Amino acid sequence: MRNYRLNIFLFLIILLTVSCLHSHRVSHSSSTSHVDYNQPPVSAEPKPMPEQPPQVLRKPPLELMKYTIQAGAFRKVENAVRLTEVLKDRGVDATYFLASDKFFKVRFGNFTTKEMARQKAKSLKDAQIIKEFYIVQPEDYSVSRQKKYGTDYLREALVKSAKDFLGVPYLWGGQSVDDGFDCSGLTMTVYQLNGMNLPRHSMRQFDAGTSISKNDLRKGDLVFFAKKGTSRVSHVGIYIGNDKFIHASSRGKKIRIDCLSTDYFSKQFVGAKTYL
Repeated sequence: MRNYRLNIFLFLIILLTVSCLHSHRVSHSSSTSHVDYNQPPVSAEPKPMPEQPPQVLRKPPLELMKYTIQAGAFRKVENAVRLTEVLKDRGVDATYFLASDKFFKVRFGNFTTKEMARQKAKSLKDAQIIKEFYIVQPEDYSVSRQKKYGTDYLREALVKSAKDFLGVPYLWGGQSVDDGFDCSGLTMTVYQLNGMNLPRHSMRQFDAGTSISKNDLRKGDLVFFAKKGTSRVSHVGIYIGNDKFIHASSRGKKIRIDCLSTDYFSKQFVGAKTYL
């Protein structure tokens, strides 16, 4: 009788244990298989990655001007041109500009040290090519103040230099338009006056800059044009904002402002470049 009761007791314990285990498994399965219908369905396919904009290849910055010789102070532009041509005949790369005092002056050279510039100027003075001279130093240029005042300051300085030439006859030298010098004498001079050694010829200027779209043009950038029916760069101007640019339209004519959106220039436009 005792054994019978013991067996009954053991049977009840086993039955209770199995029942508890079963209840735990059902509860766990129910909790893990619960679906939250408020959540959006998960797509099995991965979302496509957004397209990245093409990387613009930036060109190296322009060489900065070092020590330059400035000579002459002429009321007539023809006298400044004459001195420029005399220097060029002696193998000296020179250019002229209208200074803030309204005198035309000539600058030439890009010397590593101030003493080298002084020695060159002295030799030209001894040869009676120039009279008094002034050595322009790196800190005299607008580009040297870019870090302090920002790029917009330099852009405004480029525009101001370009505007100083408005109404001045375009008399820069150059063998022919095909050589690419044409109006690039203006753009080269404006950049050099502000401390950046932009190449002389328009095609080299085009190659030296970083390409930008018309919509991204900012003051001081350069705009390039080609003759009708060609893609060869033959003309360049300095963008001054509001769809306008300054350029030397042709030899012997005055430097002026025109609009990019005019039918003539919009058809000949081949690209824009920035150097800042």
